[in-house]
Amino acid sequence: MATEREQVKEFLDIASGQVQKWMDGVDVEALTAAKKMILEAEAAKNRVHVTGIGKPGHVAGYAASLFSSTGTPAYELHGTEAVHGSSGQVLPGDVVIAISNSGETAELKATVETLKKNGAKLIALTGKAESWLAKTCDVALIAGVEQEGDSMNKPPRASILVEIMMLQCLSVLLQNEKKLTPEVYVKWHPGGSLGKSIREGEK
Repeated sequence: MATEREQVKEFLDIASGQVQKWMDGVDVEALTAAKKMILEAEAAKNRVHVTGIGKPGHVAGYAASLFSSTGTPAYELHGTEAVHGSSGQVLPGDVVIAISNSGETAELKATVETLKKNGAKLIALTGKAESWLAKTCDVALIAGVEQEGDSMNKPPRASILVEIMMLQCLSVLLQNEKKLTPEVYVKWHPGGSLGKSIREGEK
């Protein structure tokens, strides 16, 4: 059996390689289309929601928080509760970012179908360009990997990294479009060392 150091190095080598491969082929046009869709929705007084099932559901929570803190108010939508009433938080014209590595998750399919029927606009974030989710949504952001980083190649590790990075790319485009400044940012993030560092920088 490999040593702990060897196991960690193997994972990091695989993960970094998969992330780099994704970075080399990132679809900036799709990101730009997603940015435009969100800006148009906001101009019409509509909102942004992020949803996912399982591990991507946790990514959705992070993304909603990141967007909100950088000038794009966003709301986490529970992936399964959406078909039990929570889809009521999504109004016609709202944008929903739906996250699924396979793009075939049954629970998310039900959520997406419900949201589309209710007039939402959908952005897919998936690892499979030919998946149901990618083909069903209005814009598809592809963030896929071939290897997750371990011998089973099943638990989501590298795929989660590229999903997060894709959402971070989108948040950067939106933040720059809105010309976010440290002075405005600290109003939304006054606490902790981050807020303190901005306030001290203003002195």
